[in-house]
Amino acid sequence: MVWTNTKNSELRERAQRVIPNGMYGHESTILLPDEYPQFFARGEGSHIWDVDGNKYVDMMCAYGPNLLGYGFEPVERAAAEQQARGDTLTGPSEVMVTLAETMVDMVSHADWAMFCKNGTDATSIAIVAARAHTGRRKILYAKGTYHGAAAWCTPRANGVLPEDRAHIVYYEYNDLDSLEAAFKEHADDVAGVLATPFVHEVFRDQALAEQEFARGARELCDKYGALLILDEVRAGLRLARDCGWEQYGVRPDLSCWGKCIANGYPISAVLGSDRVRKGATEIYVTGSFWFSAVPMAAAVETLKQVRETDYLERTIAAGQRLRDGLQQQAASHGFTLRQSGPVQMPQILFEDDPDFRLGYGWAVAALKGGAYLHPFHNMFVSSAHTLDDMSVILQATDEAFEAVKKTRDSLKPHPILMALFGAH
Repeated sequence: MVWTNTKNSELRERAQRVIPNGMYGHESTILLPDEYPQFFARGEGSHIWDVDGNKYVDMMCAYGPNLLGYGFEPVERAAAEQQARGDTLTGPSEVMVTLAETMVDMVSHADWAMFCKNGTDATSIAIVAARAHTGRRKILYAKGTYHGAAAWCTPRANGVLPEDRAHIVYYEYNDLDSLEAAFKEHADDVAGVLATPFVHEVFRDQALAEQEFARGARELCDKYGALLILDEVRAGLRLARDCGWEQYGVRPDLSCWGKCIANGYPISAVLGSDRVRKGATEIYVTGSFWFSAVPMAAAVETLKQVRETDYLERTIAAGQRLRDGLQQQAASHGFTLRQSGPVQMPQILFEDDPDFRLGYGWAVAALKGGAYLHPFHNMFVSSAHTLDDMSVILQATDEAFEAVKKTRDSLKPHPILMALFGAH
């Protein structure tokens, strides 16, 4: 099939008239090359089809929610059975208690669970609970980290008041001296430290948490009477079947979960230890659809798969196949790639590519070869990705390296990206 984007272009024009900027949020393609489709028709397993019928091996997994494969039958069956009984009712279903029990049993630090819809909901609940528990105001937050799109944390500050962030204090990730300095400056007013399990931000290399930093953060929280909050929304269940810092022997007081815990159904969660239970009972948080039963049933089945299958090991094997293959290809074509982070959540950037023109050109060429990669955001491997899928991607990327090598002198940086970065 010849690649085309005719219908996608038509839909973009329609959307421009009725949706601000034509699209908003993290799934907007405004910062991607024009060839990237904005609209998709369906997904199955590790593949997606855009509205023009182009098929791709999808390395974004809906920006994280797809863990087991699009349309994974056991999860879809559990959701359909619950839908037949009822979804959003006047009160929650029994499945809410079952899901809470399941998550508490799975996550080492957890004694209780609360459910909501988005990662932003979860991180917002966690900081409010931390403030209620401690009676303090300050939240220590790693500079440049993404924790959601509420006023206190959105990366774009238009419409945000200084008062919205008056009690957010920034530190440098993996810099224990920086974190300790923030504690000392606000010693009696720190409610909690918010951290991701590792650094996974756009336009930059990923970095694993250093053991000394993770353990030091726990010790500082204990010393100053603050809570440790781990934001697992993006990485949860991708690194481990437990919290990401469990490998260091570090347990948070609160953890935030979302994206893939129901394999694409809309639900997120806050888990907490008994230490914070009183604070959680004293806050008022709610949402009209937070208690919907269908996503909870999907989550129960997803977590069963997490416990009982080798989903994680398969994602690691597929991710390693891709990483090794790309490294060999890049070298053979005269390029140097920076591949960072866990192989199941790869970030792929080009060395000597300060304005990302090489990465953009390469990603577009791979896209037209049937591989949906991202030029500046970390990607995701699902357990539906097979070694054969990775071979398909590597065929597309090999051709993409060759195309970039031939056209590199004519490649231009993305104009909106350059305007945002203040470059020329």
